[in-house]
Amino acid sequence: MGVGTKTRSCHVSIDVSRCKGCGLCAEVCPKHLIHESKDLSIYGDRVYEYAGEDECTGCLFCALMCPDLAIKIER
Repeated sequence: MGVGTKTRSCHVSIDVSRCKGCGLCAEVCPKHLIHESKDLSIYGDRVYEYAGEDECTGCLFCALMCPDLAIKIER
């Protein structure tokens, strides 16, 4: 990184009570930071989880793609 360059990092949270496991969020993440979890929702669906720690750039692709509005991104 150059002098004065800052990286933006965001916190991604996925509401597992809303996630139905469609995987659209994982497909559109350009950094591949969302993965299928071993956990199941209360409905028995495999849910997804954010596994990128501080690598998210805040592109919002995952949140915009989620049909159930289960993803929240905070800067």
